[in-house]
Amino acid sequence: MTAQLSGGKTGQLAGLKHGVAAPNFRADPRDLIELGVAAEEAGFDGYFLWDHIVFSNRGDGPPVQDPWSVLSVVAARTSRITIGTVVTPVPRRRPWQLARQTATLDLLSNGRVVLGVGIGSPAYGDFGIFHEPSGDRERAELLDEGLDVLAGLWSGEPFSYSGKHLNVDTVRFTPAPVQRPRIPVWVAGVLPAPRPIARAARWDGFVPIRWSSTDGLVRPSPDDIAAVTGKITGQRARGDDGDGNDQGGSYDMIVWAEVAPEPAALPNLASSYAEAGATWWIETARPEPDWWEGIQARVKAGPQGAGPRP
Repeated sequence: MTAQLSGGKTGQLAGLKHGVAAPNFRADPRDLIELGVAAEEAGFDGYFLWDHIVFSNRGDGPPVQDPWSVLSVVAARTSRITIGTVVTPVPRRRPWQLARQTATLDLLSNGRVVLGVGIGSPAYGDFGIFHEPSGDRERAELLDEGLDVLAGLWSGEPFSYSGKHLNVDTVRFTPAPVQRPRIPVWVAGVLPAPRPIARAARWDGFVPIRWSSTDGLVRPSPDDIAAVTGKITGQRARGDDGDGNDQGGSYDMIVWAEVAPEPAALPNLASSYAEAGATWWIETARPEPDWWEGIQARVKAGPQGAGPRP
């Protein structure tokens, strides 16, 4: 089946689904739980958490919470909103453990989970400190193999795997996730590197990011979205995605954006992204001073900045 990427229509946020994403940096995990509940009540379509162990190459950094524990409680206290991580560094996870965590969360939420994935960063703070592989190439290999293992275990059928880094004897994981054939996978990657684009074409969505030497990760442009949408559509149509791990049909293109200082201006800003092929607009907080107060205020304002939807 040839998948088609399509953007939203004119209207509320140009027809894009609208999510918020928070760093998993709080001393009290209940703060992150309440934020997720508030996001659903305000009318957002998605609530996502970062997934870090340590957010510092010095070995210190902000207080960090486990996103899966937090999202399990959010799942139990919500009924509609999509939940997940953006992004989980699969190379530092045992994929069989991650398969169990995500399948359980999908069952708790009745099929509302998305797994965002990447090679992870910071390379030393999240990997090297613990003597985990920290080189880009090895982490990329572990990501690809880990995703193959996840898909196999999520199937609920007997599965085995033999790879360069990972090996699994025949095993069957049950219960399977609610979502079939499996939980959707969004791949994150920094443009213009071709490998993340090729990887994303095999799965269910892409979170393209630009890197600025002065500002760090920044929102890509509509032209960026249009370019990668064209590349991924072409690769999937040609079958370049290889082994068919994508679910077919629809495909998500995610705009990873800053928290909007003027939410009422978002529909005009987002319209060009929707036309370029975007399907989600996710506002994420930079971990700067007062970021927590800022994202709380943003959620309270609602998707369009006028309070919760009726």
